[in-house]
Amino acid sequence: MSFDFSTDPDFEPQLQWMRDFVRDEIELLETLDLTDEQLRAITSPLKQQVKERGLWACHLGPELGGQGFGQVKLALMNEIIGRARYAPEVFGCQAPDTGNAEIIAMYGTPEQKQRYLQPLLDGEIRSAFSMTEPGAGSDPTLITTRAERDGDGWVINGHKWFTSNASIAEFLIVMAVTDPSVPAHRGSSMFLVPRDTPGVDIVRNVGAMFGRHLHAEIRYTDVRVTGDALLGPEGEGFVIAQKRLGPGRLHHCMRYLGQMQRAFDMLRERAVSRYAHGSLLADKQTVQNYIADSWIQIHAARLLVLHAAWVTDQKGSSSARTEIAAAKVFVSGALHDVIDRALQVHGALGYSTDMPLEGMYRLARALPIMDGPDEVHRVTIAKQALKGVEAHEGLWPSEHVPTRREAALKRFAAYLENL
Repeated sequence: MSFDFSTDPDFEPQLQWMRDFVRDEIELLETLDLTDEQLRAITSPLKQQVKERGLWACHLGPELGGQGFGQVKLALMNEIIGRARYAPEVFGCQAPDTGNAEIIAMYGTPEQKQRYLQPLLDGEIRSAFSMTEPGAGSDPTLITTRAERDGDGWVINGHKWFTSNASIAEFLIVMAVTDPSVPAHRGSSMFLVPRDTPGVDIVRNVGAMFGRHLHAEIRYTDVRVTGDALLGPEGEGFVIAQKRLGPGRLHHCMRYLGQMQRAFDMLRERAVSRYAHGSLLADKQTVQNYIADSWIQIHAARLLVLHAAWVTDQKGSSSARTEIAAAKVFVSGALHDVIDRALQVHGALGYSTDMPLEGMYRLARALPIMDGPDEVHRVTIAKQALKGVEAHEGLWPSEHVPTRREAALKRFAAYLENL
């Protein structure tokens, strides 16, 4: 099989514009302690520049206002966007809104698309995906949140955990059990729930990245929604979740390549700038090992992500499940290692808030947990790798040298006897 990760040379000017734009305009925003209102005021004209360049919401097809670039081009773009905290929002591709928009586009009714999708695509509102529960983190078959029919509508009761952006979202996509009498994969459904619906209680924010990306604990107590709140067919919650989570994991990996590269840039700059114990850090073998190992991991991670993106473009995200899982697991480890090395060579400065590395490090440690723990993805990879492998009969393995030697002597006996 041949792999083609190349892009149209005409697209390179767009990528270069993005590099300059992210570096000169967006990265600077990280140094400011902005309110949501101030952030919107500053980023609004930046978003307009992105739209004028035809780079807004590029994960979507043309029918939804995107460019239909495909996953390989998105990987190249997201590697740049991932360098800066606010860049995804400026380019209209911030999580979890991207995945939420995609499933509403696929499964939403015309009324749902008008109410939720278009404002989401325009960047006017935010959304949240409320699936994870305290007792059902890595195993969604253990979800206990229930949605029961009540006349023409539904009543939702349950407890959710780590619902990203819930406290600033206009609406939540809630996964709940609608038929407990069948297996979980066929008995769960998705609902579109406005955040101000009575009974939706944002208990607290239990985590944050860079102080802004909030993850909420939520109680749903007798939350009544109308029948048209159901997203997609009843009982198809798991199918919809997979449609959302697969590409989302890949997009995260794309953006984390940018985080790795930024940390690597800091590592190299520090190595050629810092003098200690008689020489520059760049002259010390340990630091040279840091640089070499980081380069190798970044390059390997990029190739894994590009390959997963290419398979997705060729066959769809369902067929790229193993490749996406492999990219997610490898990128998790590589991101942590590269940032850890960059932090190490900066010493106390790197661990302080005077450098962005401390916040990046917290994000890196969270990645093996986010979007499904790495252990679960390893199971996916292993199961796929074991398909078609047959057990070998007999006492010895098929590569047992004495057994193979005996077979070789029999096969080549005529040649050996004449020598």
